[in-house]
Amino acid sequence: ADNLSEALKKLKITSTDSTADSLEGCLDCLLQALAQNNTETSEKIQKSGVLQVFASLLTPQSSCTAKVANIIAEVARNEFMRNPCVDAGLIPPLVQLLNCKDQEVLLQTGRALGNICYDSHEGRNAVDHAGGAHIVVDHLRSLCSKTDPASEKLLTVFCGMLMNYSNENDTLQSQLINMGVIPTLVKLLGIHCQNAALTEMCLVAFGNLAELESSKEQFAYTNIAEELVKLFKKQIEHDKKEMIFEVLAPLAENDVIKLQLVEAGLVECLLEIVQKTVDSDKEDDIAELKTASDLMVLLLLGDESMQKLFEGGKGSVFQRVLSWIPSNSHQLQLAGALAIANFARNDGNCIHMVDNGIVQKLMDLLDRHVEDGNVTVQHAALSALRNLAIPVVNKAKMLSAGVAEAVLKFLRSEMPPVQFKLLGTLRMLIDAQAEAAEQLGKNVKLVERLVEWCEAKDHAGVMGESNRLLSALIRHSKSKDVIRTIVQSGGIKHLVTMATSEHVIMQNEALVALALIAALELVTAEKDLENAQLVQILHRLLSDDRSAPEIKYNSMVLICALIGSEPLQKEVQSMAFLEVISKLRSHENKTVAQQASLTEQRLAVES
Repeated sequence: ADNLSEALKKLKITSTDSTADSLEGCLDCLLQALAQNNTETSEKIQKSGVLQVFASLLTPQSSCTAKVANIIAEVARNEFMRNPCVDAGLIPPLVQLLNCKDQEVLLQTGRALGNICYDSHEGRNAVDHAGGAHIVVDHLRSLCSKTDPASEKLLTVFCGMLMNYSNENDTLQSQLINMGVIPTLVKLLGIHCQNAALTEMCLVAFGNLAELESSKEQFAYTNIAEELVKLFKKQIEHDKKEMIFEVLAPLAENDVIKLQLVEAGLVECLLEIVQKTVDSDKEDDIAELKTASDLMVLLLLGDESMQKLFEGGKGSVFQRVLSWIPSNSHQLQLAGALAIANFARNDGNCIHMVDNGIVQKLMDLLDRHVEDGNVTVQHAALSALRNLAIPVVNKAKMLSAGVAEAVLKFLRSEMPPVQFKLLGTLRMLIDAQAEAAEQLGKNVKLVERLVEWCEAKDHAGVMGESNRLLSALIRHSKSKDVIRTIVQSGGIKHLVTMATSEHVIMQNEALVALALIAALELVTAEKDLENAQLVQILHRLLSDDRSAPEIKYNSMVLICALIGSEPLQKEVQSMAFLEVISKLRSHENKTVAQQASLTEQRLAVES
């Protein structure tokens, strides 16, 4: 300790005019003390005021420069020393040293700057201000192809410095991307894949940059997919695979890169991991199984990559994914169902899958999750069924396979995501299927649950889908029994509210359903229509210039049907509808104008 105090005093006095030898001895003493107790020594260095002296010692001419930079790198490992290093004015001379040729000076300077930037806003700002990043990126470019140990060490330090400089800072990450660092790092990874430390630094740097949208476009122009898959195949350790996964996941969000990864053979690697880890209960294996199967699902989100793997339903990948659904692993069941939902994104695939028995597999999976089931698996299986039910030719096949009954088992679910998918699946299934719509529409339990969910204000999606299904039951069944069931369950007021939705498609569906109610069961529904103030709402829709032409048209059709009821006709007469409707006779849309003339005649006759 006495030696240290002595050295610090000596440094302060003699820094300006001392001989190199006496300086060297003081610096060695500091490095020795730092090696024994970094924190305590750093505190003493800070108190002594020697940091300011270091600024004048950081010159390319001095033989002590590398040692001074090494001391700064060591003290900056402590969080409390980073701002003092900036305040002592050390950043500009350190950045200047990046222009020198001496490898040891470059190495220690890179370490010093990297440590000062670690988690330090002030450090990063100072390096940015001094233009340090630009010089380091240039070094990476010029050293990139050199594979001697000294160059690789320097490359590792510079990668680390850039990583600390830009970590979790979008502005600085964008700056590096604009400097063109991505192609250089990808090239580095390819050339130095044997060097574990450098490879690791590259991966962390990629993970850092890959979150930014602008980076993905740049990555797509490199051979990153090929390099990462090549590297991935070599890995045995869990931690190393995990690191590569952390880069793959954000990159695979880009559709171009998805396809590149598929072409580079990533899918085969993922399937192999699944096969190796599926029966294991080791924590690492469970984590790997999850990551690999999640990534597989992500790759299927791209249209081109998905179609490439589907291969007309004959693809080995598609077949393997199918085998996940009956698995005993919840993670694989989930990934399998999500993968099917992703394959089911065009009519051709959906028709092929339904014709090849996929529906039964999904229903069996749902059956395993009825009682206290896994919510994410329920949600995924319902998503897949909903997508499969979109093509017209699949609806009748799926209905006769018992899909509606399988889905209805989840009516008791209290989980909004499951409720939402359940509603969407039923709505897809009954589209233009009169018999099924009638059967479901007479199911009192279902209709009562729909009416309840129409009030789920906290879950807009569930509320919207419930309204749409209520309307669909009427529109597709055109059945008096269905209308009576809905009236008795208190559903009318929700259809009237739906007519005021901000979505034109929902407004329209509501108006068509209400027109069918008025045409088929007006007496039964009359009281509820009156209480829900339907006539006032129609007046508002017709008066509003922003209402779409089809809304105006269907509102007038509905008015004509409502005047068959005495109380509703009185309301229509009391509200000066004729005035609003006569204006619509000159509407630019011919159909609206024609309907306005017809409606005007009807109202004139009735009055």
